[in-house]
Amino acid sequence: MDIDIILEEHSSPDQIRELAVAAEQFGIRAVWVSNYHQYWDAFLALTPAALATSKILLGPLAVSPWEMHPLKMANAILTLNEIAKGRVMLAVSGGGGCYAAIGWRATSDGEVWPPLDPTTGFAATNRRVRSVRETIEIMQHARTGQLTMGYDGGAFVIKRPFVMDWAQHDGPLLYSCSSAPMMIRMGARVADGLQLSDFTLDMMPAAMENVRAGLAKRAQPVEDFRVGNFWAWHLKPDREASMYEARRELFLRGALMGKLKPELTMLLGDADEADLVLDHWPDFRKAFFTRSGKIDGVPADIVDRLIAGLASAGDLGDLESQLVRFRQFANSGLTELSLRLHDEPMDALQVIGEHVVPAVR
Repeated sequence: MDIDIILEEHSSPDQIRELAVAAEQFGIRAVWVSNYHQYWDAFLALTPAALATSKILLGPLAVSPWEMHPLKMANAILTLNEIAKGRVMLAVSGGGGCYAAIGWRATSDGEVWPPLDPTTGFAATNRRVRSVRETIEIMQHARTGQLTMGYDGGAFVIKRPFVMDWAQHDGPLLYSCSSAPMMIRMGARVADGLQLSDFTLDMMPAAMENVRAGLAKRAQPVEDFRVGNFWAWHLKPDREASMYEARRELFLRGALMGKLKPELTMLLGDADEADLVLDHWPDFRKAFFTRSGKIDGVPADIVDRLIAGLASAGDLGDLESQLVRFRQFANSGLTELSLRLHDEPMDALQVIGEHVVPAVR
């Protein structure tokens, strides 16, 4: 299993370059840069890293077609791919930080587009699946360098022929950010790889079953289909600093952000505790946005169990137990694990490069 790293959206182009150079030296497979509604543009911010490295893969994570039309997304990623000489990847999502910030837009007849699920506030599942699939298909046409006579999908239409025959390198790799069953099956059917989000070991068997179902429906077999998983990394020499960071960021873990009671119940082993966590979801959100890391109304032992189940946290004495978990992730079917770095990213990268990469490769 390979190790990727994911950098925060406020990492500057110079910081990204410095971290990418170090990551390449440590044998990290790839650097993902978070795409969000504020801070740096993820495509442009990767340019210095593309010029300063020669082997490591680079890519924005994640970009939604509702924030950037697939045709212009193809322009941006293929431009970056030329600068990086074929070492670029892109993760496409039906949601993401920019999408959440934009919310929705109204059509001329007042319809919300894309239609929103009233429970999650995100686009209805079938719309999200279709929009990501069509985005990947459009970019697959673009990366061939051959003339394409437009595109007529259910979500996106390109009325003019397009060709990007200046492409001199292979790629980019196209990932689908997929967590729900329909999205996983779709991504396995059309993309080069998947990026799961905060999947625990207990969630992997069902995910891989959906991956196999999607792969079985591909028009052409694929030899090296990639399956990654976004995973929060908080290990530090100082345990208190680690746990503060983990509490602060807990709001963004998939089961909490998606308000998923079955996953929380499986994790905590108690439906009432899962209900308590969901009832206090605004307090997790407050702990993140105020940067306090203080979660009101939820007992500390429940918070600690959530962190233990949904992230890697603690001091360096906990490193071996995390390596056991990572090896289990590899055995579950992951081809790469994408570790999200937070405070002091260079310090975190050094621990990962010296201890994690050799242990799981």
